[in-house]
Amino acid sequence: MTLKAGTILEGTIINITNFGAFVDVDGKTGLVHISEVADTFVKDIKDYLKEQDKVKVKVLSVDEGGKISLSIKQASVPQKTSKPIDIDWTKSPKPKQNGYGNDNGYSNRNSNSNNSSSNNNGGNGIGVEFEDRLSKFLKDSEERFQDLKRHQEAKGHGGYKKGSY
Repeated sequence: MTLKAGTILEGTIINITNFGAFVDVDGKTGLVHISEVADTFVKDIKDYLKEQDKVKVKVLSVDEGGKISLSIKQASVPQKTSKPIDIDWTKSPKPKQNGYGNDNGYSNRNSNSNNSSSNNNGGNGIGVEFEDRLSKFLKDSEERFQDLKRHQEAKGHGGYKKGSY
């Protein structure tokens, strides 16, 4: 059988290394990289797999040299949850150390209305606040840059002299 990308097969783990597991699939050996073992971070692959385990794998690619890339995490089709997650985009967590937000952990935007349709930016209330934050960030960055520049000039050239490179 010729292996094609996208095919899901069953294989047997024949060797485990610190970077992945070698799997025998239809008499050919392919590699499941450690990043393709599980949907979570895998620090030690031996916590998830052992030699002679039977695993379902998806063929990611087969290169011209015959190297086969496999994935365990992509072979298992996740089951749908009962309903999608409902996110309230009008509330945002309090950013750290930038002066935005109030004591309850949410920004003060839209505090005068129940919905954000009163704004003139498509009704979501996010665009204006983003532009305000971006503008403040750019202004603060420019001020810090100018302060740094003045400080370096006061010390001399600060390790950099125009035309010295």
